[in-house]
Amino acid sequence: MTILVTAASGHLGRLVIDALLARGVAASDIRAGARDTAKLADLADRGVQTVHLDYADAASIADAVAGADKVLLISGTDFGQRVAQHTAVIEAAAAAGGGQLVYTSAPRATTSELVVAGEHKGTEEAIAASGIPATILRNNWYTENYLGTLAQAGESGVVASSTGEGQVASASRVDYAEAAAVVLTEDGHLGAVYELGGDVAWTHAELASAIGEVLGREIAYVAQTPEEQSAALEAAGLDAGTIGFVVTMDANIRDGLLGEVTGELSRLIGRPTTPLVEGLRAGA
Repeated sequence: MTILVTAASGHLGRLVIDALLARGVAASDIRAGARDTAKLADLADRGVQTVHLDYADAASIADAVAGADKVLLISGTDFGQRVAQHTAVIEAAAAAGGGQLVYTSAPRATTSELVVAGEHKGTEEAIAASGIPATILRNNWYTENYLGTLAQAGESGVVASSTGEGQVASASRVDYAEAAAVVLTEDGHLGAVYELGGDVAWTHAELASAIGEVLGREIAYVAQTPEEQSAALEAAGLDAGTIGFVVTMDANIRDGLLGEVTGELSRLIGRPTTPLVEGLRAGA
């Protein structure tokens, strides 16, 4: 059996490969794909197959999926291009006769107003249209997304947002990676759609407290209106597009779109998800 992990040079892809190895998958049965195979040299040294795989290069996709029994499609980062790029992988995997495609999606992707949900919805629709047996992992936010906030708070002593009392049920990348390894190595997951996230949802005021615990000093939380947040981000030199995304994302959190606690992630991995403080501390 050959398991292809796309975007394997990224944080999540590497952790998935570690999790597969920990679950007893032979290194020679794992195929790691990335745009720059030089970044996979350490994996090759461990016996993992390494291949060139660029979501924008159809030939590289066809070569990478050839002979793969299972494909983990980790969502790309070329925003605005992702549906087409993901669809190229999906169709190639289906044409190659893959037995399972696993995709990292977003919470409630097909119905959510989350600003990043649209391309995930389009990808899930492409998976359904392809007919390939699939498992959808709708990953909530990664705790590591807030390492930049931690660094900024270390300099300013402040966490500021317009999220109000909205909550985020984040988990660490290692938790999501273990879940991917589970569904790639166990039976019974074909056709499943899992809503994955942390066991505890937290507010940004609680995030400030957690960051303070990691840094060993008090960090204040400043609640902003969207207008105040926009002005502060503009004063900090951010461009209009980035400001719009950040303010919209905070509005999504304020509206509860990332706050759902389902327990599905901890059930899949057989342990509690990584607590917020531990996840931040590990990445600091």
